[in-house]
Amino acid sequence: MRTADVIDSGAVAAAITSRRSAGRLTDPCPSFQEVADLVATAVNVPDHGNLRPWRFIEIRGAARARLGKAMAAATANPRDAAKPQRAPLLLAIVLHERESPKVPRWEQLASVACAVSNLSVLLHANRWHSRWRTGALIDAPQLRECLELEPNETLLGFLYIGTGEPGRGAPPKAPGVHEVLRRLPADEMHDPGEGPA
Repeated sequence: MRTADVIDSGAVAAAITSRRSAGRLTDPCPSFQEVADLVATAVNVPDHGNLRPWRFIEIRGAARARLGKAMAAATANPRDAAKPQRAPLLLAIVLHERESPKVPRWEQLASVACAVSNLSVLLHANRWHSRWRTGALIDAPQLRECLELEPNETLLGFLYIGTGEPGRGAPPKAPGVHEVLRRLPADEMHDPGEGPA
């Protein structure tokens, strides 16, 4: 039996459409092994050249205070030290750029973004909540030093993970299908807005 025959596409669609970013997150949170298993699944993404240009750094417990100190140093604002305390678990999302004559940086970046999207949906499907936080701080040298990033690595933000209430906003309004999906006609005279030929 083909894999496609056993996938519950309804469950997949429900997980994608019901996922929302959460606000403040609390314990419990997934264990290291649970995160490792989810990451191993999430990185099954389009990856030109099989470069695997991603890296995740787990930050929990007292390590959050270390990250907070780096954040406060970067902004010269002591209050920023509390930012990592908004969740019991953070994953630093890192683009580990590979040298490749065929795969540009943007393709590698797209692969990492796909992996993070998969991971957020998988967390949601397993009853965890998450939020991808970015901002100007991700370029700060203090954070690069704290996370021991290599010269070819770029911090893309943090996935905050834990237990909490997902955002209660209405689902994003779906645009009309012709706003986001069109067909290239075989004939230049064909109107692409006409639908199936």
